[in-house]
Amino acid sequence: MKKILVCLAAGAAMASVPAMAQDVAPVEPFSGFHVEGLVGYDVSKAGSSIDDDVNEDNDQSIDGLLYGVGAGYDFRSGNLVFGPEAEVTWSTAKTSFEDGDFEGFGLGNVKTNRDLYVGARLGYAVSPRTLVYAKGGYTNAKFDVNNAVGTVETNRDIDADGWRIGAGVEQAISNNVFAKLEYRYSNYEKGELDYTGDFPDGDRFDLDLDRHQVVAGVGVRF
Repeated sequence: MKKILVCLAAGAAMASVPAMAQDVAPVEPFSGFHVEGLVGYDVSKAGSSIDDDVNEDNDQSIDGLLYGVGAGYDFRSGNLVFGPEAEVTWSTAKTSFEDGDFEGFGLGNVKTNRDLYVGARLGYAVSPRTLVYAKGGYTNAKFDVNNAVGTVETNRDIDADGWRIGAGVEQAISNNVFAKLEYRYSNYEKGELDYTGDFPDGDRFDLDLDRHQVVAGVGVRF
């Protein structure tokens, strides 16, 4: 039910974008400032250095619905488009038991929290209304960890730093409104434990987490 409500909320937000654009002055496609709503599929899994190769049935992955918002500014020179972008997203992915097998994904009992991204993209307008692009940058993700020893429950976050690359296609529906579809891969190589309460944060440690996402977006240019 939670996933259904999130989908409906995201769909309603995206459906309102064309209505908002009616009051925006026309701009050239693929240029200027833009904001967008995002929704898609998100899967995180243990990387090659911590994957459970002994038990082939344990893929150690978690997946779920991704949703969030993004913004950016595109500079256009002829058919070449480039500019900075940023976003914040969340995901419903969390660990689970499947047929008695715990899908621990290398970190224990976790669920995804917010994911921040700052980067840039470079694209080429293959037609007046179609842009293909590649992207890359820095990503910081949090994973909520739930541990219990006896009757004592410890809540903490893993604050993970990494990099992201991706590629996609953007279609101008009008001069102001656009839709896009992209694939992104992220790898988190460093992390630290952020404890709740008065506990100090832990030292940074090495990670190897892979994240794959397929994301659709609808946005408005100003």
